[in-house]
Amino acid sequence: MKYISLFKTFMKIGIVTFGGGYAMIPIIESEVVDKHHWMTKEEFLDAIATTQVCPGALAINMSSLLGYKLAKTPGAI
Repeated sequence: MKYISLFKTFMKIGIVTFGGGYAMIPIIESEVVDKHHWMTKEEFLDAIATTQVCPGALAINMSSLLGYKLAKTPGAI
């Protein structure tokens, strides 16, 4: 169930957000921290820093990092 919920959340963010990765940060925070409580604010700030260092899109890196946090390797995939 976590997989489907994670997929739906990031699919919704990807569809409704325009302006690139930095425009997505408040929406991702709202969903991940406030609505689903998958991360604390401190973990979210650490995740933002980590995903910005890695190559690739911020939202994709964030979803992989969060998927790994929630369900290890299958969640990251």
